[in-house]
Amino acid sequence: MLVLGGTTEGRELAARVPVVSSLAGRTSRPLLPHGEVRIGGFGGVEGLVRYLRAERISAVVDATHPFAATMTAHAAEAARVTGVPLLVLRRPGWSSQPGDLWFRAADLMSAAALLPSLGERVFLTTGRQSIAAFAGLAGCWFLSRSVERPEPPLPQRIEVLLDRGPFTVDGERELLRRHRIDVLVSKDSGGGTAKLDAAREQGIPVVLVDRPPLPAGVLTAATVDEAVAWTAQLG
Repeated sequence: MLVLGGTTEGRELAARVPVVSSLAGRTSRPLLPHGEVRIGGFGGVEGLVRYLRAERISAVVDATHPFAATMTAHAAEAARVTGVPLLVLRRPGWSSQPGDLWFRAADLMSAAALLPSLGERVFLTTGRQSIAAFAGLAGCWFLSRSVERPEPPLPQRIEVLLDRGPFTVDGERELLRRHRIDVLVSKDSGGGTAKLDAAREQGIPVVLVDRPPLPAGVLTAATVDEAVAWTAQLG
């Protein structure tokens, strides 16, 4: 079986089921899952089709980030062409709690357009490859957190924090206070809620970018247990 992606769910699945894990290679020091690992792209749909056939892959689990829309689309098309079963493993998105002040945005550009009306000191947690969408906002100061340093274009006023989760509510609370953050931007990736909890406590508005839609007709699972059960029934 082939598992696409190095998310927490993908690593947990690889620890429980014999798989080949495929990582995109966008970070220089990824957290490696158990078992066999390949790093790098496939060369589009055609390359993935060739790989599935050459390696006689019996099933594919797409455990990529919920915003890795291109890879998910390629996996769905390659599965259709080859007839290899595909499951998309996606943890649920976040649900608002009493006291949350959330503003939903359809995409990164829409999120950037909201910021001038919400605050000046922005905690940007959308990943280093998303920062270009905010480069034109000269009126905002940004704190950007990512595993590796982002490349231009960047906002004129930005401080880059290199760090890797998981994060705690105490740590996030102190970070927001120390940098005088008055608005948080995040993708609705689901998982740990420490930054959202800290923002709620301090009355900080959150701009939450909606997930891209999944390809039509794909089978999905919300948990690793569901994915393991799916692999077991394949026989």
